[in-house]
Amino acid sequence: MKIDPVAYLGAVIREVAFRERDGKPARAVIATRSYDTDIADLWDVLTNPERIPRWFLPISGDLRLGGRYQFQGHAGGEITTCEPPRRLAVTWESMGTVSWVSVTLAENGPDATRLELEHLSVIEGDFWDRYGAGAVGVGWDLALLGLALYLAMPPGEEFDRAAASAWPATGDGKEFIRRASEDWCRASIAAGTEEAAARRSAANTTAAYCGEPEPGSGG
Repeated sequence: MKIDPVAYLGAVIREVAFRERDGKPARAVIATRSYDTDIADLWDVLTNPERIPRWFLPISGDLRLGGRYQFQGHAGGEITTCEPPRRLAVTWESMGTVSWVSVTLAENGPDATRLELEHLSVIEGDFWDRYGAGAVGVGWDLALLGLALYLAMPPGEEFDRAAASAWPATGDGKEFIRRASEDWCRASIAAGTEEAAARRSAANTTAAYCGEPEPGSGG
């Protein structure tokens, strides 16, 4: 799977916003990009349990408003908003923490749809200081890349899950991760994060996703 990281990463607009949730400081990581398909099809790709595994992960659960979902080996949660074909929101429960993910779709021409994904996390402990926006941002970049590749597949072509799962550990995959981490670092600085702190966090995030020792860890 040969991917041009510059082309795919350049299609995404990245923002970081300082928010509050339940009276606590929070950070929103926001990724926006357009896909060459109509809004009904993109909604189906995002919500159809038969199509979700073709670009993300196998999913199980009660996939309706108020139901609970579970991604295989990953996050689960509750579906809190479902307004076809424009808005979906869920809790994102992983590793003992709860955050909130929302997706908003809008027509962007006759055969294109703009997707805006927001992941909101309450700031607790030192996790944000250590990893910053890229902690979830890089993961969503990989997911949005998978979505783009799936939508570009010729009809009838089978999705190669093994190759997709292995790709982030390849040279091209690690280059994509590094560039994505740098882009989230820039977005965080633009939002007001002190530059040196943002760059330290980005370096830690890059190392974590690439399976390398964090800078200064002595590993």
